[in-house]
Parts: sequence; structure tokens; C-alpha cells
Amino acid sequence: MKTDPRTFILQNTGMMSPPHVPEVRLHLASEAHELWLKTEEDLEEIGLPPPFWAFAWAGGQGLARYILDHPETVAGKRVLDFASGSGLVAIAAKLAGAADVLAADIDPWTETAVGLNAAENGVEIRFTGKNLIGEAVEADVLLAGDVFYDRDFAAELVPWFTRLAGEGRPVLVGDPGRSYLPKERLEQLAVYEVPVTRALEDSEVKRTTVWRFG
Repeated sequence: MKTDPRTFILQNTGMMSPPHVPEVRLHLASEAHELWLKTEEDLEEIGLPPPFWAFAWAGGQGLARYILDHPETVAGKRVLDFASGSGLVAIAAKLAGAADVLAADIDPWTETAVGLNAAENGVEIRFTGKNLIGEAVEADVLLAGDVFYDRDFAAELVPWFTRLAGEGRPVLVGDPGRSYLPKERLEQLAVYEVPVTRALEDSEVKRTTVWRFG
């Protein structure tokens, strides 16, 4: 890496709580425009992939809220937080009593972000940078916040999620109405109005649903 992730994260984020999950504190970008709207050339210069980990996305906020309000979903269980980003959902699962939480994300910067955020909240989160799509998992529950934003990515996820759900592993998805959400396969569990950053979304509040994949 051209830039040390820990140093960069500490210098370019501030400690704050996502509006919908005040129980959790995260290292987040205080000015979305400044970090998110850097050009690809700027990001390449510092060796930084698009910093999804620097924001509390609506799907993740909704899913984290659901987990904290319904701790029985994860209590005493092994949890996989897929495409973890900041680690918000993973942290919520651990705070709700999960026995073990594995955060998975292929962005190498995410490992540092999740580690910093877990420490700030006094929880222990394991991490893997492996691409788990299509793989067998040891988790009892899979959580995924805001993952249906891309057609090809969604096409890979649907058969994997379908298989895991068919094995009796609950797959819970938080989604604010992304284009490639496979609604025909989902059971609605809860709906939230989640405040978001206008620089990232098309509004200041996103209606976010937590679904169970079937």
C-alpha cells in the first residue's frame, strides 16, 4: 500500500455515531464530499480504493438497528458480517451477544477500519479479506448490509444466499431500495427511516428495509 491505512483513517475521519445507531461509535468521514468525491486519480495517488468503510450506509444502519433491537437473532451464535465496510453491523452483532463475529470484506483497508472501530466499542471482531462468495461458511447467521447496488455482484450473491438459507442459516439483508434487490426472494422483517449523507445518496433520509432471504 502506498499509504498506511491506520494513519490515513485516523487523520481523515472523526469519531461519531451513525444517526440510527447511537450505541455505536465509528471512525467516519466527517465531510463526505472531501473523501468520497476524490477523483480516481486522487485515490490512485494515495493507493486508496473507494472508501466504503468511511461511511455508515443506510442498509448497514438499518440492519444494525434491527440486530440491537432483536438480540435473539444473533445471541450466542456465530455470525458472518459479509461486505462489512466500517464494521457497523459486525459490532452491533457482538454488542447484541453473538458468540463469535467474523467480518468479511475484500477491500484491504477495511481490516484496519474494522479493527479500529471494534476497539473503540470494546468488542472483538475477527476479520477475513477472502472473497467468500460461493464458499461454505461456518456461521450460524449471515448479515449483509447494502449489497445489492451492482447487477453483477447481485447475480453472484443470489445463488449463494439461496444455498445458505436452504441450509437453515438465516441470511438477513439491510437494503434502502437498491436497484438489484431480489424482492421475490425476501421476507420483510422491519422498516426504518434512516438519516444519510446527501453527498452519497439522493436524499437525506432513506427508507430502509431489513429482509430475511429465503
